[in-house]
Amino acid sequence: MSNDATTERFASFDGVELALHRVGEGAPLLLLHGLFSSAQMNWIKWGHAQRLADAGFAVAMLDFRVHGESAAPHDEAAYPENVLVRDTVAALAHLGWDDYVLGGFSLGARTSLHGVVQGLLEPQRLIVGGMGTAGLGEWSTRSAFFRRVIDEFDTIGRDDPAYFSRQFLKSQGVDRVAARLLLGTLPDMELGDLDRVTMPTLVVCGDEDRDNGSAEELAALLPDATYVEVPGTHMSSVTKPELGQRMAEWLTA
Repeated sequence: MSNDATTERFASFDGVELALHRVGEGAPLLLLHGLFSSAQMNWIKWGHAQRLADAGFAVAMLDFRVHGESAAPHDEAAYPENVLVRDTVAALAHLGWDDYVLGGFSLGARTSLHGVVQGLLEPQRLIVGGMGTAGLGEWSTRSAFFRRVIDEFDTIGRDDPAYFSRQFLKSQGVDRVAARLLLGTLPDMELGDLDRVTMPTLVVCGDEDRDNGSAEELAALLPDATYVEVPGTHMSSVTKPELGQRMAEWLTA
């Protein structure tokens, strides 16, 4: 299975340069990655993008600002509220897509749901991966955890519950100054607003993933959702072929 994707760059709404990766031809599908990850780490490396391309989709994958090959500005002005929703809107404008499917994992799922609730993103269908009710309604708590990882980066020891997150940030070469600014841009969501997510939605989550609360409860709050589980934790589920398989099966059913 080939992981050959082309990469291009474009200016977002405020001129910040973002990277966009593409593979395949067919129906438009935009994928958004997780926090401190990238299109390469979530979608390309493990074959999900190619699997979806093989299923008949033109797959585009955005690197959010501060992630992957996109810019990581240190200017506070580059981090208004919901900046990642606005980056996603800019990516769709760059692609010229009006009719599209949108899929996100973790931060990408959170961004997608915020955009749909706000009426800024209107996909035909939506895929929400690795996300539960707590990851939406209690994001400020989760965000505070990652701010502590950044602030105490050099003193977090192996016995600290935050050690694994510290090591992941280190492995991905995350710009911690920019990352800390980004963490303050997503507000908590009122879960009652999820009734605005009216398009068919796949909620897919690892069977051991509780990082963002209950994905099953999230699916129950959405008007037209299908819930499926794949093997793994929050971190390992994206490495398993079942994630891409379940996405492709749902999209082509």
